[in-house]
Amino acid sequence: MKALPFKIPKTEQNSFHVQIDEESYFYDTLHQHPEIQLTLILESTGSLIYGDYLGAFAPGDIFIIGPNAPHVFRNDPAYYQEESLRAEAMTMFFDQHTFGQTFLELPEAHALSQLMLAAERGMRIRPEATPGLSTMIKNVFEAQGLSRIILLLQILNKLSSPTTYDFLTSQLQVRRLNDAEGKRLNDIFRFTMQEYGRPIKLDEVAAIANMSPSAFCRYFKQHTRKTYLDFLNEYRIGQACKLLTNRDKPVSQVCYDAGFNNLSNFNRKFKEVTGKTPKGYSLGLR
Repeated sequence: MKALPFKIPKTEQNSFHVQIDEESYFYDTLHQHPEIQLTLILESTGSLIYGDYLGAFAPGDIFIIGPNAPHVFRNDPAYYQEESLRAEAMTMFFDQHTFGQTFLELPEAHALSQLMLAAERGMRIRPEATPGLSTMIKNVFEAQGLSRIILLLQILNKLSSPTTYDFLTSQLQVRRLNDAEGKRLNDIFRFTMQEYGRPIKLDEVAAIANMSPSAFCRYFKQHTRKTYLDFLNEYRIGQACKLLTNRDKPVSQVCYDAGFNNLSNFNRKFKEVTGKTPKGYSLGLR
């Protein structure tokens, strides 16, 4: 199975592609494509991996994925186990030529041009700074012809201010992967997200990558800019945050369900990642 690349279908009748995903879970293989991707999550929860970014997604979240950036929206484990759960999203794919070969060279399009360049780092849209954006995205899917292009321009114009988004990655560019690297990282991510709830030994995950532990550590740090243990702990804390929404579960139970075997270590790591204690985070949900 090859993880990369991912072909976005586009006909001669359309300058950009729109797509509605409605499945048991989203496409869960690390992939990349030359188009910029704008995605509105309508239903389901999970984690987005993008360069050195690992973060949760939920209904209402909007992301911009940069061109040729390896990424994956992977749903929480429950979506692979319960048939009643659904994952749904609206996505638009476009590039610098969507509006014509020289459109971005116009003085009036400077802000849009800068937005497309900045998209390489990926973006999470700030909902408080973009009221009505979800409705605008939904309107694109109902529009036809020139109206659809105008709506896309209005959306991008709304996002052209840096105050409307947070970057996903700390670096300007996300390292592009070949097929072999993409498959290897995808296998590592998939294994981690399936097995995070139990103790994972370094030599065990290194075997998934068909590497020695020391070679694996160097490889993972090179491609994600973080250690494997940091990645694993961040994912576990993300799952713990979701478990804490169930107020019937005590913090001690959440600790072990999220894969930690020591409550003091769990409390310390939780505060490192979220800036709050598990109890403080839980109280903030009330």
